[in-house]
Amino acid sequence: MPDLDSKNHFYLGRRHDLSSGETDAEAPLLLKSNDLTTHAVCVGMTGSGKTGLCLSLLEEAALDGVPAIAIDPKGDLGNLLLAFPNLAPSDFRPWIDESVARRKGQTPDQFAESTAELWRNGLAGWGEGPERIQRYNDSVERLIFTPGSSAGIPLTVMKSFNAPPREILADAEMFRERVASAVSGLLALLGIDADPVRSREHIFLSTVLTTAWQAGQDLDIAEMIREIQDPPFETVGVMELDAFFPKKDRTALAMDLNNLLASPSFAGWMEGAPLDVQQLLYSPEGKPRLSIISIAHLDDAQRMFFVTILLNEMLAWMRTQPGTGSLRALLYMDEVYGYFPPVANPPSKRPMLTLLKQARAFGVGCVLATQNPVDLDYKGLSNCGAWFLGRLQTERDKARVIEGLEGASAQAGSGFDKQAMEATLAALGSRVFLLNNVHADAPEVFHTRWAMSYLAGPLTRTHIKRLMDGVREKFLPAPANQDKAAKADRPADTMPAPAPTPAAQASVADGVEQLWVAIREQLPADAQVEYRPALLGSGKAHFVDRKPEVDVWRDLFVMKSQNELIPDGVWEGALVYDVCPKFTQQPVAGVAQAPLPAELAEAKQYKTFAKDLEEWIYQEQRLTLYECESLDEVSRPDEDEQQFRARLAEQARLRLLEEQQKVEQSYSKKIARAEEKVAKKQSYYDEQRSQFWGRIGGFLMKVLELVLSLAGGKATKRKQSTSVTAARQAATEHGQASRAKQALEEAQAELEALREEQEQAVADVKSAYSPDTLRLTPVEVPPRKSDIDVSRVVLAWLPYELSNSGGATPAY
Repeated sequence: MPDLDSKNHFYLGRRHDLSSGETDAEAPLLLKSNDLTTHAVCVGMTGSGKTGLCLSLLEEAALDGVPAIAIDPKGDLGNLLLAFPNLAPSDFRPWIDESVARRKGQTPDQFAESTAELWRNGLAGWGEGPERIQRYNDSVERLIFTPGSSAGIPLTVMKSFNAPPREILADAEMFRERVASAVSGLLALLGIDADPVRSREHIFLSTVLTTAWQAGQDLDIAEMIREIQDPPFETVGVMELDAFFPKKDRTALAMDLNNLLASPSFAGWMEGAPLDVQQLLYSPEGKPRLSIISIAHLDDAQRMFFVTILLNEMLAWMRTQPGTGSLRALLYMDEVYGYFPPVANPPSKRPMLTLLKQARAFGVGCVLATQNPVDLDYKGLSNCGAWFLGRLQTERDKARVIEGLEGASAQAGSGFDKQAMEATLAALGSRVFLLNNVHADAPEVFHTRWAMSYLAGPLTRTHIKRLMDGVREKFLPAPANQDKAAKADRPADTMPAPAPTPAAQASVADGVEQLWVAIREQLPADAQVEYRPALLGSGKAHFVDRKPEVDVWRDLFVMKSQNELIPDGVWEGALVYDVCPKFTQQPVAGVAQAPLPAELAEAKQYKTFAKDLEEWIYQEQRLTLYECESLDEVSRPDEDEQQFRARLAEQARLRLLEEQQKVEQSYSKKIARAEEKVAKKQSYYDEQRSQFWGRIGGFLMKVLELVLSLAGGKATKRKQSTSVTAARQAATEHGQASRAKQALEEAQAELEALREEQEQAVADVKSAYSPDTLRLTPVEVPPRKSDIDVSRVVLAWLPYELSNSGGATPAY
């Protein structure tokens, strides 16, 4: 019987005979994971078992280490978090429907107990035990994201109009599609059904995005409002801007967008984790994620807006990945009805069609599911290689499915038997599906396996909140980091202009610029605060190296507090910031200032401080990259070690699969020969043992004849001789059987040694390519000395909170 957990194979059920209605327990249906790189579609009416099949497919992907993003318009996919290895009634109790228990005449506890027993027996009948459920739980991090809501992990769309990666900017067709679908999604959110060719709103906003993105400029919705009112261009096509789209009309469009931004119902869209495909697919430690995007709580316009954005982000991420023939990731969408229609062109259709056409080259598999086959674009779905077909409701549904299958078969260059397919579709029952896979020789009918996850039905927002409590917080930016993050989104400024020197600091010479670091909030009302002097320098450093290939400028803000005596190494131990610390233009009234060292009061000293800072930057600052020799990769300048490991995780998994296959191939012939040798030795040993026992039987018969003849007084020398011969022959056969057994044991030992050697080789490969244990070597790139530019050094006043004992702690 095939191994249900065979690597790169998804166990989806068992083959089923429609004529007899029997399911073959010895014939599991194992779908090759790589077959999903040519995408799949699952069609079936309510009650067909479609949800259970699709959840099983996502479970199998998780077991195989394949990350997935699953769009959930109904709330069913959250059940993937309800997998209980102990299968105890207490596990099921919080998730059962108490109204169903009442209808069955049971208390909730009784219903939980019967449900647990049902799941135990169901899983056991399909060869699935607690160990497999535990492995599923351990293999993948399962999360529920809720855009526009804090029930799960909220997702922010503030970054949704960032400039796409250079791979898309360099592809003119891809770039146009990205612009068109982004604008269509935004206008759909505003309730404007805009034609990309005829609508002036669509053309104008497309020009705004194109101008910004080609200049490498990111836009959030607030910045887009400003760009609409005062765009950085004067013509659209050959027409003057004001003639094409008058200012009052642009203001009205900006107002509509502003009203949306200011609406309390839209506030949830502005908070939460960033919509980052890499983070949806992998944890910072490189563990695969199953990210469920629940959009059941959104209205139709909001759903269309978000799905369009997500598909665009998926395309952008995909374009930055190297090509592969293995399954890198899955994008699953339940109830795709309305997002990929046969005639209309909603904003989601263009990026979805692009994914179906191009994702295969990048190892991204798309799986689409629906109850409404007549509402799908089957010309687009001809790109799907695997079709899971369940019970259909109407003849019209069957006709549209047949049409799609014919297109997919023609696209793949394979034959198609329309009459046989129609007959098979008509005979399908509950949980029985037909798999038409262009990679297989013929269609297969199978009965879906028991899902490991408890199918509790659509999860409510309360259920989702309960599942994500305790998880949500690690995805949300800390309040203290929000201001820094906002600053980091802007181009790096130099320090704010200095305020005039107050009278209290009259001893400071003219030309010495001063700034006061903002005092942090939440200080006690009676806290004693004192300003203490420091130096703050701002500048840029240019890090260049051929290997690794890097050419990047960094803004640096260097701050060093000073005592009464200025040391020779004035910048020794300074703190370095990527963004300028927050300052105020004036000191807070009533806050005392510590004595100022004489050198800091003299303007001419600041030129020396600036030169010292240049030398300090050259000596102390390094751009640290990380090199992974085994994968021949180097981190990007904006990646830390954790982010680099996360990016390598998928590549490491693919390399691991390749190396495991090499190990299996290198040992397969050796093991096959060893197994053949064992089989021959076993056969020879069985033969010798049979002959030995035959000789023993013959010897015993001769002895019995001799004994009887002695008892009758008729013993002869001939009979005695025959008995001796039989004994000698039995002894000979015993010796041959013993030697045959020894040879068999030696062959078995050789086979076992080969298998252990193969297991060790696989373990070595896993150790070498596990994302957590990948060996990373730090590579430090110094700044180019001639390119260090210190623009300013100013006198900064740092607030400190004073304690009664005389101690001081930073109050900034």
